[in-house]
Amino acid sequence: MATGKINVSVENIFPLIKKFLYSDHEIFLRELISNATDATLKLKHLTDIGETDVKYGNPVIEVKIDKEGKKLHVIDQGVGMTKEEVEKYINEVAFSGAEEFLEKYKDSAKDSGIIGHFGLGFYSAFMVANKVEILTKSYKDDQAAHWVCEGTTDFTLEEADKKERGTEIILHINEEDEEFLEENRIQELLVKYNKFMPIPIKFGTKEETLPLPEDAPEDAEAETKTVDNIINNPSPAWTKQPTDLEDQDYKDFYRELYPMQFEDPLFHIHLNVDYPFNLTGILYFPKMTQDMNIQKDKIQLYQNQVFVTDNVEGIVPEFLTMLRGVIDSPDIPLNVSRSYLQADGAVKKISSYITRKVADKLKSLFNNNREDFEQKWNDIKIVIEYGMLSEDKFYEKAQKFALYPTVDNEYYTFDELQEKLKDNQTDKDGNLVVLYASNQDEQHSYIDAAKAKGYKVLLLDSPIISHLLQKMEGEKEKISFVRVDSDQVDNLIKKDEEKISKLSEEEKEKLKADFEKVIPKEKYTVQMEAMDSDAAPLLITQPEFMRRMKEMQQTGGGGMFGMGNMPEMYNLVVNTNHPLISEILNTKTEKKQERLIKHSLDLARLSQNLLKGEELTNFVKRSFDMVK
Repeated sequence: MATGKINVSVENIFPLIKKFLYSDHEIFLRELISNATDATLKLKHLTDIGETDVKYGNPVIEVKIDKEGKKLHVIDQGVGMTKEEVEKYINEVAFSGAEEFLEKYKDSAKDSGIIGHFGLGFYSAFMVANKVEILTKSYKDDQAAHWVCEGTTDFTLEEADKKERGTEIILHINEEDEEFLEENRIQELLVKYNKFMPIPIKFGTKEETLPLPEDAPEDAEAETKTVDNIINNPSPAWTKQPTDLEDQDYKDFYRELYPMQFEDPLFHIHLNVDYPFNLTGILYFPKMTQDMNIQKDKIQLYQNQVFVTDNVEGIVPEFLTMLRGVIDSPDIPLNVSRSYLQADGAVKKISSYITRKVADKLKSLFNNNREDFEQKWNDIKIVIEYGMLSEDKFYEKAQKFALYPTVDNEYYTFDELQEKLKDNQTDKDGNLVVLYASNQDEQHSYIDAAKAKGYKVLLLDSPIISHLLQKMEGEKEKISFVRVDSDQVDNLIKKDEEKISKLSEEEKEKLKADFEKVIPKEKYTVQMEAMDSDAAPLLITQPEFMRRMKEMQQTGGGGMFGMGNMPEMYNLVVNTNHPLISEILNTKTEKKQERLIKHSLDLARLSQNLLKGEELTNFVKRSFDMVK
């Protein structure tokens, strides 16, 4: 039996490993199974190229719990190691890697992902075990080896009589880590990290019901048999060629990724690139809600089929983090902190590749079946609009497929919209005015007034629409977006024709003063406007600029400082050509005039959904009194 000291100058390397190596102890199992997978795939490669006449067979990786002995076993049927290889790889290489790692990353180690690059994967076992054994037999040597270390720099290494090829790691679990002797906990970890590993992983057995033969009697009971409990699907959809998959295969894989998701995805995007970096994966567009926060962290990041994280920020452009699916790349440096990741050249290339691929897929869906794309628009628009706002390259590509729906369910690209609106919605200064509503019910009367003039009204109701409109007005020449309730209809698109007022300037001045006596100044600015006599007598509007700035402030970024907290300010537009307004002007008693103004204002507020609580109750009572 040989004993020795691990060749390392940092004496307290084990406490350092426990403290710094991973913020999360559970990752030890992922690391050990990754090593077992590598060892198995190496053997497959050697047999494929004829380097060895050993039979590859159908190897599995087995995880076993020995609850009484407080041990956890990870067993593979891979290449195994000779005694000399154990000496070299376990005692020398791994620890020189460990020192290098701790020196370089001791400040950022808590952010670290896979550290297998350093040969450190194996040593993560010491986070949960006070003693670790390796029993191993190489494919090229009949003599097995047994290595034992109790979490110090001392180890023993001797010959052993293991019969089968491969490696068995035995962890003697610490008292404080006994959760890792619970079947449910290990099952949970295997499903989390190893669900799609390329070698079958066995964890115990399970009962399987056999199908009944076709001629079985009605009361026949199906037989069951005990089979290996294989945790993983070794060849998930993203590892296959798109040509080998049907639409149903993609849906089935979505179910595998998200068993609790009841709705099918709207469509998928298969990623497959091997130059200038290696990346495979499948992204799914789920049905989106209007809430932009609820959706994130659903994309899973893998490295060679090993689950790493579902925080893909920095790798996937932010606007696409609302999608779901899988990305697998060996080229993403996972052993370093996020700040490094975001500055990494390969990662930037990957991010822009994914953006381009998504834009190309959306364009082809739009070109191939526009009707279907229009039907899905409301379920995907939040991602597309967010992408247009945050990524200039995506903004450019989106001009070909981003849609602008009207309140009448017509869908136009921006070029089509411009063509459709230019004759009727160009103002006297040659600007194209695009009218829109954000809530079809609340803004119904304004929409009606605009449609009566032959104007088209878009329905733009995303939470970030104010930001996007601001960007588009900056990018496009002589275009402005105006919400239908931001002014009376004749002022929305200013033409040359002037409406004649039935009231003289003096009468308008007097009327304005009468209104200002009754109307709260801190909420309303009173404006006298000559409108059609059959238009509403009073109209409440909110200036586009003020409202948009306020909305932008509330949804983050943009806008003017502090505007998000400003009180709501409205314009009260008085239609000087309406008979009711003439009646208010000519009312003999001040009390009656005040009552008419208040009641008319309440009606205007009611039409805007601004009458609530006690004011609404009083209005209803007053109205009943009037109709008695």
